[in-house]
Amino acid sequence: MATLPNPLPHLAADPTGGTLGLALPAGRLIDATDDGPWHEPLLWHSDAPSAPGDWAAHQDAYRAAGLVPVVIEVGGGQGGPQDWELMPADTSYPGDHDPEEILTGFWEEYAAEDDTWPGLAPATVSTDPDAEQADLLAAHLADSFLSPGSAFKEPRLALVPARRSADVPAAIGWSGPANYESDTARLCAVLRSWEDRFGVRVLALTFNQLVLSVAAPPTTLAEAEAIAAEHFAFCPDNITQGTHTTLRAYAEHELLAQQTWSFWWD
Repeated sequence: MATLPNPLPHLAADPTGGTLGLALPAGRLIDATDDGPWHEPLLWHSDAPSAPGDWAAHQDAYRAAGLVPVVIEVGGGQGGPQDWELMPADTSYPGDHDPEEILTGFWEEYAAEDDTWPGLAPATVSTDPDAEQADLLAAHLADSFLSPGSAFKEPRLALVPARRSADVPAAIGWSGPANYESDTARLCAVLRSWEDRFGVRVLALTFNQLVLSVAAPPTTLAEAEAIAAEHFAFCPDNITQGTHTTLRAYAEHELLAQQTWSFWWD
């Protein structure tokens, strides 16, 4: 795998990103990891709250610069990303992993002994999102996370050098699921598959929460139940520690026609 060029070092001398075709507000570069400073910045985030529409207005420029937007929380109980114990040195490449093998392994480890892995859910072809639609939905939903009154404490717009949205957690060495899976790239392999089948985008991250936008959510209970099995394998805490503790109830209340999926690891 060829190393992805990282445009973020340019921002040290050019904070607005003009040489990259950007017009960034005041912000900061983050290189802090669990092992000390990384050899290059892992992400940039704005210092001040973003205005509604900022993500959508600059999305094409971000993409051209090789950067992927994501909302992050900087005022949570675990602080901002400089305090998140990022672990890029322990993170592999998402493309080196097979998503079904990963989900099958998790299912066999955490599901009841007599529950057989049902296989990957079919793509939700009834809505068939294209990449542009998925990007536009993510930009639209981002406004609700960045606006005053958001569930996030001090949300900020961040930019990450990544090949695709699904790779964002791996690109920064995010350790949110570390108690479940220490190599976040393995989970990002699943996110890539969901990107292809359901039009997901990585919308937001906190210390241990991942929020996705979903351009093609399931529209029938059967579709939702098939996806619920993948969610259980991906993040059992969503169900075992959630409000809806059966796959059917989870599918009906958390997945059916829902445009966001949220995951939290204890």
